[in-house]
Amino acid sequence: MSPDRPINADVPVPGEPVPTAEGEPQPTAETKRPDPVAESPPAPPPGPRRRRRPRQPVPGALKGIAALVAVAILFIVVAVIGGSGGAKEDGSDSPAPTPAQSPADAGAADAETAEQLGYPAFATANTTRVGGSDPAANAAGDALATFPATTPAQRPAAVTLIGADDWAGGLAAAVLMAEPVRAPILISGSDELPEPTSAALSVLDPQGAPTTGGAASFAIGDVVTPDGAEATAVKAGSAAATAAAIARLRDRLFDSGPAHIILAPSGNPALAMPAAAWAARSGDPILFAAGDPLPKPTAAVLKRHDDVPVYVLGPSSAISSRAIRAIAQIGNEVHRVSGEDPVANAIAFARYADGDFGWNINDPGHGFVLARDDSPLDAAAAVPLSASGTWGPLLLTDRATSLPGPLREYFLDVKPGYTTNPTRAFYNHVWVIGDQEAIDVNQQAEVDELAELAKIGSAP
Repeated sequence: MSPDRPINADVPVPGEPVPTAEGEPQPTAETKRPDPVAESPPAPPPGPRRRRRPRQPVPGALKGIAALVAVAILFIVVAVIGGSGGAKEDGSDSPAPTPAQSPADAGAADAETAEQLGYPAFATANTTRVGGSDPAANAAGDALATFPATTPAQRPAAVTLIGADDWAGGLAAAVLMAEPVRAPILISGSDELPEPTSAALSVLDPQGAPTTGGAASFAIGDVVTPDGAEATAVKAGSAAATAAAIARLRDRLFDSGPAHIILAPSGNPALAMPAAAWAARSGDPILFAAGDPLPKPTAAVLKRHDDVPVYVLGPSSAISSRAIRAIAQIGNEVHRVSGEDPVANAIAFARYADGDFGWNINDPGHGFVLARDDSPLDAAAAVPLSASGTWGPLLLTDRATSLPGPLREYFLDVKPGYTTNPTRAFYNHVWVIGDQEAIDVNQQAEVDELAELAKIGSAP
């Protein structure tokens, strides 16, 4: 397999004509440091936020899963009985023939059966969906997927509770999912806990530990916390002020300064979303800026860590080169990681490497998390999946029905393959966040195909 070309670069995009000539090879991922003051292509203004209608809460979903299991067992029993049962040889007791089905009817029946069993909308060979109808349900599912809680050792010592409208606080709080704290994020409210959060807390049952400062929960802003459990409160304000307060808490709990700092744009949530996965994986805090001036809370944290390199996420239209120069004047080394839009920006961050900073995912054998770019709280909710299991970056899609072209090309570029022994190969796995209104089954199936291990020839 050529290192300059994915193994199936000629697979056409669904719905597009098959090219008649071989395309250019995929560009090699750039891993060198970008120019600290170089201008990046401007990002388009954020589009309108997608509204979702209320759906059934998590307890109902759990009942549905139990029902699916029962249906699956029933199908297996029927198949066994039907396969082993014997009509008499003379045919006298043979059942009456069933009416012939048209291909359309058969296809509809197959799709209905698949939906009843939960496949492929729940999982495929290479994807798993956390299919909540809102971030609160997704956060509960992500936390329980990471902390099954069947034994005390599988429970988190603490959780982080954020408000349903506090996407910036949620992204900044992702750093508390890193070692040694490992607090997954759940969604709370100012008056009561959402039902999925309450259900998850009853299972996770955090009790606090020395690594959490004794706290069973971290409350970001004015949110409800579980009764009778010790909580550490973090005062919320602007995006920059909240992130700075979380960075101070992080320094106290981690008992050491950060190796790197991520500066994300507070004016464009979709561009900031990928920072959460890295913060959870690395323990690097997230700070915020927008436009030219550095917010005072952000500058204060940078002055406290003036020897720590800063990585700016997003193009100059989101965080300007003037802001970068202001950081350099404080004394921090500065680098920019960016793409022209949220989808490309997330891919650039997944590819990026600079020493021990960055995912550097430019080859097969990794985990990924896929979410919609118009739901920034889902990025916060999904951070446990990037800090455990198959440990992978957050990628973004901007539509429900199909993969954006650049994301499809990226998955092709890191598609796994083997020559003789698939059991010794590298594999990719993708977590899909949200229900079918966010990312439908067609897009999930496309992701599964691109993540599938493929035979690429034979050994010499």
